[in-house]
Amino acid sequence: MTDVDPMTRFSVPDVNELPEDLRERIKEETERAGFTPNVFLAYAYRPSHFRAFFQYYDALVEDTELTRLEVEMIIVAVSGANDCYYCNTAHGALVRLYGDDPMLADQLISNYRNADVSDRHRAMLDLAVALTTDQATVEEADLEALEDHGFSRKAIWDVGSVAAFFNLSNRMAQLADMRPNEEFHTLGRE
Repeated sequence: MTDVDPMTRFSVPDVNELPEDLRERIKEETERAGFTPNVFLAYAYRPSHFRAFFQYYDALVEDTELTRLEVEMIIVAVSGANDCYYCNTAHGALVRLYGDDPMLADQLISNYRNADVSDRHRAMLDLAVALTTDQATVEEADLEALEDHGFSRKAIWDVGSVAAFFNLSNRMAQLADMRPNEEFHTLGRE
């Protein structure tokens, strides 16, 4: 694969000059993925932001009542609504991997309302996208709709937290012109 600049609007730091904890996290992710996801190199531009961003990301995917596929579905639906190239590509690959479905991510990115998902997941994505595109309209009835599909209040909090965090992430990716690694384009398509 060809190297892709992690971002074009800010300088990418030399990994060898980063604080030890960032170098260690980047090394762990590189070993796990087989390549260094560009988001790690981009956020290393501001080490304190890197730490906060990935600590919260870890909490969202590790301390949740949602499955990893559900988390990734939310990320992709929100990123689709925000036209975030980086997150659509990177997390689209994770939807394909966790969902064992080569088409689901593309459906979610294009229009989650037309995706082949259950009514439960449609309700989950309705809330996540409403928080993204028209948050002032979200009301108690929206939460009750998720409860009707078996989501607990903690799980609903998790849906909202993932949506909110990835609205931030999408905007930073746009600001920095983050570019997805080429590997993300093909993961889970075979």
